[in-house]
Amino acid sequence: MDRALAVMDILARDGHAGVSDIAEEMHLHKSTVSRLLGSLVSRDMVQQNTGRGKYQLGFGILRLASSIPGRLSLVHEARPVLESLAEEYKETVNLAVLRSNFAVNVDQAMGPSMLATYDWVGSLTPLHATSSGKVLLAALAAEERGRILKETGLPARTPRTATSRDQLENQLLDVSRNGYAVTKDEIEIGLNAAAAPVYNHTGVVIGAVSISGPAFRFDPETTPGLLEALKQAGLRISANMGYALR
Repeated sequence: MDRALAVMDILARDGHAGVSDIAEEMHLHKSTVSRLLGSLVSRDMVQQNTGRGKYQLGFGILRLASSIPGRLSLVHEARPVLESLAEEYKETVNLAVLRSNFAVNVDQAMGPSMLATYDWVGSLTPLHATSSGKVLLAALAAEERGRILKETGLPARTPRTATSRDQLENQLLDVSRNGYAVTKDEIEIGLNAAAAPVYNHTGVVIGAVSISGPAFRFDPETTPGLLEALKQAGLRISANMGYALR
């Protein structure tokens, strides 16, 4: 990975370069550089100039770059909503998106409790064992959901984790029907959470907002008004992203 990034750095700096140029600068054998370039070409990160045989950055870089403003915008637009929810219910609120078959938490607002929960920002969490993950899974087409679950499996994180595909699919039907997901003791014993979807301007689910806390003080299903407030928080973020509330 480091070598591939170094190759792209050289191409970004010089505009284009040949195998020999890159090999000399990186102190690598030409065959090693050729393999690195071949891998990057297969992912559209690099392309070869057929006229001169040199390499330059490919259109895959543009796709990655174009995704950054959207993700930054989502975090920016969600931040005040996360803070408001955390302040109201005194627990930890997270914003998660789907990435590489996991739910990755991209922002977090902490409640004022001295018994603050774990800092989840940047954490990759399993889709089948978290409330945010179940919201993201429920929004996928069946084929895509099947592909992800085939790749990741359904490993048990606790005795409460859903490890059967039928059990999980029934839970996802409830998520779609109710507009939220609840997990209790599924990723960690003693940790409860609930999550609701966030939509973009076309009505596609692009994230999930969740609230979590220790089971001894936090039960999302018995906390008055919480699940409705959570769904409304998701809709407020969605409206900020251009979603037309119905």
